[in-house]
Amino acid sequence: MGGMEPDPTESLLVRAAGGRPGTRPPVWFMRQAGRSLPEYRALRTGTAMLDACRDPELVTEITLQPVRRHGVDAAIFFSDIVLPLAAVGVGVDIVAGVGPVVEKPVAEAADIDRLRPLERDDVPYVTEAVQALVRELGATPLIGFAGAPFTLASYLVEGGPSRDHAKTKTLMHDRPDLWHALLGRLAAISREYLRVQIEAGAAAVQLFDSWAGTLSLADYEEFVLPHSRAVLEPLAGLVPRIHFGVGTGELLAAMRTAGADVVGVDWRLPLNEAARRLGPGSVVQGNLDPALLGADWQVLEAQVRRIVAEGRTAAGHIFNLGHGVPPDTDPDVLTRIVDLLKSPPA
Repeated sequence: MGGMEPDPTESLLVRAAGGRPGTRPPVWFMRQAGRSLPEYRALRTGTAMLDACRDPELVTEITLQPVRRHGVDAAIFFSDIVLPLAAVGVGVDIVAGVGPVVEKPVAEAADIDRLRPLERDDVPYVTEAVQALVRELGATPLIGFAGAPFTLASYLVEGGPSRDHAKTKTLMHDRPDLWHALLGRLAAISREYLRVQIEAGAAAVQLFDSWAGTLSLADYEEFVLPHSRAVLEPLAGLVPRIHFGVGTGELLAAMRTAGADVVGVDWRLPLNEAARRLGPGSVVQGNLDPALLGADWQVLEAQVRRIVAEGRTAAGHIFNLGHGVPPDTDPDVLTRIVDLLKSPPA
């Protein structure tokens, strides 16, 4: 290799995350490895989701598929946010068409006591898969990820996906001691899960707080922010930390204080306004509306160019969708977006 090892820390993604953007924004897509790809569907046939996540060879191949196909600037580790919960003994399964379903929802202190700390030896398949991916990816960075304490708690309390998170919010306000004990345990699990991925070679990490947007700012600051901070702050200086939630326009500035180097923005808020709310020196990720992936190319191209222009108002910008790739997306459209972002300005 001529002596020079490929270095993901000098990649467009890591540079942009550190507020040192290159000539164009790096691009990757949330849920880029998954159901939109026929090669993924073929590989996953007959394998349950959590079983797939525990198979290092399968994880490696699935994570690499979109990098090969689309030429994206980063890989996102293929896993599921409930995997570390299952690893510490929580009865949870991923039901097709539903999502994570918890065998015994959390309601009492005794339920929380069962949540033991995560140790590296609980997830040897994660270490193995990350190390294999880092070797395969070379200069392309691998993004590790974990679910944030609030989103994990909402699954544990509701027993599965929820539209209104009513049980979660009721528990939070009615029994704050129980709530904080639960999120304290979950923060320790998520932090350790990210640390395992970083030590195995992940070049960046993303903390998904998918459902935080259901909260008011006051509730977020009191009941959630301290625990997200307990995940992210101890990882400061190791790798860039990306923090993302859906519907979090009113929470962005608070989310940045959790210890995020990059704040993911969904499609509801223009990136220039997000950058203003986040304050000087902020780096943003986003934020094409996934619904537009089915639109006419001229429409889509104009939206991509608008987002790139708005992203220039921040100290750094990582191009992404405002949420995950929908399963019915034509993969060629994603490849075309990558090609457009990589092409010289018109």
